[in-house]
Amino acid sequence: MQEFLYLGLTQVFKIFKTLIMKNFKIILFSVFIIITNSCNLDEDPIFLDETLYDSPQSAIAALNGIYESLTSYGAQEQRIFVVNGYSGMFTTGKQGNRVNNINNNTLFSLKPVYDRDSESMWGALYTSIARCNTAIANIATVATPSSADETTLNDIAGHAYFVRAWSYFSLVRLFGDIPLWLTLPNSENLNKAKSPAKEVYEQIILDAKMAGSLMNGDRGIGYPKQYAANMLLAKVYMTLATNTSLQDGSTSDMGYWQMAYDEAKKVYGNYSLHSNYSELFTLQGENSSESIFELQVSQDAANSQMGRNYTPFKFKAGNHFGWLRVSADFYNEHVNTYPNDPRIEGTYLSEYSRADNGNPVRVYPANASRSRFAIAHPYLFKFAVKDKTHSNQYDSKNVIVYRYSDILIMLAEISNELGNGEQLGYVSEVLNRVGLTPHAGYLGSQEDFRDAIMNEYRFELLGEGEDSHNNRRRGYNYFLNNTILKHNTNPIFKASVDLQLGTDESQVMQLPIPLIEINTNELIN
Repeated sequence: MQEFLYLGLTQVFKIFKTLIMKNFKIILFSVFIIITNSCNLDEDPIFLDETLYDSPQSAIAALNGIYESLTSYGAQEQRIFVVNGYSGMFTTGKQGNRVNNINNNTLFSLKPVYDRDSESMWGALYTSIARCNTAIANIATVATPSSADETTLNDIAGHAYFVRAWSYFSLVRLFGDIPLWLTLPNSENLNKAKSPAKEVYEQIILDAKMAGSLMNGDRGIGYPKQYAANMLLAKVYMTLATNTSLQDGSTSDMGYWQMAYDEAKKVYGNYSLHSNYSELFTLQGENSSESIFELQVSQDAANSQMGRNYTPFKFKAGNHFGWLRVSADFYNEHVNTYPNDPRIEGTYLSEYSRADNGNPVRVYPANASRSRFAIAHPYLFKFAVKDKTHSNQYDSKNVIVYRYSDILIMLAEISNELGNGEQLGYVSEVLNRVGLTPHAGYLGSQEDFRDAIMNEYRFELLGEGEDSHNNRRRGYNYFLNNTILKHNTNPIFKASVDLQLGTDESQVMQLPIPLIEINTNELIN
């Protein structure tokens, strides 16, 4: 289990200053302040202390620690790298600015092997699960809270159920059958066999329902409300609607679509679209009316390296790598579908002046030659630090996990499957925000609308964490025809700069279980 980080007084004072100056950064390391008097790393991790949950004050600190674990390097930076790399729509210059670097040859080409990023993500999410398990085991909830303390403890327990459900949903979508830990390991229970993905989904549903019943908004701004659990449930039901092997037999495909609709409608109307799309990915757009689940990041406390990893090279002062680049053919599809889409400016970057010497940088499409890999694809711009004078390696921009536009697109997709006539209204809300209207593909058959809305997820939410799953959610053949072959046979495809995506179903649909799990878990081989 990941060691807990103990901070010195200097760092604590820096965090306290950050809390005062940046009041939205409320999911921080307040738990650290409680424990800085202890520096014995041989002690049991603080989250295993049952007394931590005896009072609302200490339980709140533990809750902050649960959310902090989702901003760790493995759960945040490396998770973003993995889920985008495995979507079939990105390239990377990490570990070599060439088309055949190790990441492009494996994960990004849908030919995954055991890799450090997937392994770190796996460990980080199981760390979050372990913290949730402790909270769930030790917080006594009540059906009808009658005091402020009971309301607070119910809400904290609800958050623990939500994060556990979200973490398992993240893992099972990528790895399939996985160990299902619902308690903490002990001396007699150190290993866990893989549970079938079907059972993992059943537990996710139970956890998300429990989260929705317990979360009550007590924690305020910066924490998700019960609607995040409804959104998660809707996503799960949409997955089950198109994957019969994961269903429990209690209802039909259409039954799952209906349940997805019912959960998504609980979210509908409780949020609103932020007026400026591009501002969502800046400090000014944090915790907006559109945010449903947003990871709160503090530069001093969390040491977030999202900006370092995903800001284009030399776009700003300081150290940064520009690890994610969008495949040029997908960029073309976006522009060809919506030539004047304001979302393009907020999503991609292809031209800028270097912060160190002022020299121009032009990659595709600003440089249309595609003569070498380094300039053949635009950068994903959403996670970049927008302040070009910012020189710190770390940054403090939040990371949005769920937002309202996603719910609107989900409702459009679900309504199309149910045939309830509502689908065009929901997608119109999304497009009207950026001054657009539904294109001709939305006005044809049910299948035409389906293809159009699956692309709309990409245009609206590209790189934010759902592409890998959305591309696969409708099964191997849909992924093959609408992502893999569309890329491999694209007219602009050049073997010297474009990735040849794999087509082997055993590789393209799920990642291998990390070696560290295989080597240390006696019940997995």
